Amino acid sequence: MTERVQRGDCDMSDLRGGTVTVTNLGVLGVDSFTPVINPPEVAILGVGRIRERARPAEDGVEFRRQLTLDLSFDHRVVDGADAARFLESLAEYVENATQHAADGE
Repeated sequence: MTERVQRGDCDMSDLRGGTVTVTNLGVLGVDSFTPVINPPEVAILGVGRIRERARPAEDGVEFRRQLTLDLSFDHRVVDGADAARFLESLAEYVENATQHAADGE
C-alpha cells in the first residue's frame, strides 16, 4: 500500500475500512485541534505543527522542538486509560525516534 500511495496509484476506496485515522493539520500551520472520528472507526490522531518552544533547563532556558498530538476516541470501544497509554507510548517513540531506528524498532 505504501508503494501505491507513493506512486499516486490509489483512490479513496483504498482508504476505507480502517479503525484509526491519522490526520495532519500541522502542515497548514495548525498547532492543535480536535479531530472528529469518522464512523465506524474508533479513533483519530491529530498531528499539529512542530514549533520551537522555550523550556526550563539546568542553566536557564533552552529551545526545543515540540509537536502536538491530539487523540479523539470512541469511549464505547476504547477505555480512556488505554488511549492515554497509547499516547504515552507514541510520545516516547517520537521523542526517541533516532534510538528506536538504531535498535531496528
